Amino acid sequence: MKDVKSQASKTAAPGKQGGLNAEIQSRIGHQLRAMYDDVVRQGVPDRFAELIRKLDTPQSDQATNKDGRD
Repeated sequence: MKDVKSQASKTAAPGKQGGLNAEIQSRIGHQLRAMYDDVVRQGVPDRFAELIRKLDTPQSDQATNKDGRD
């Protein structure tokens, strides 16, 4: 990470602080996509999929308001 910061400060335009050049932004983008692609490929764990199915299933007002409160 220090490499990215040092490169950014070297390649930033004069008077422009904290800017990242297009090459560094591209590298960061590629690394983030690679990391998140792995996460997406893992899929949703069964317990989360079941929870989502339960939340998506419409229920009657009586079942969701058992104690009579809103």
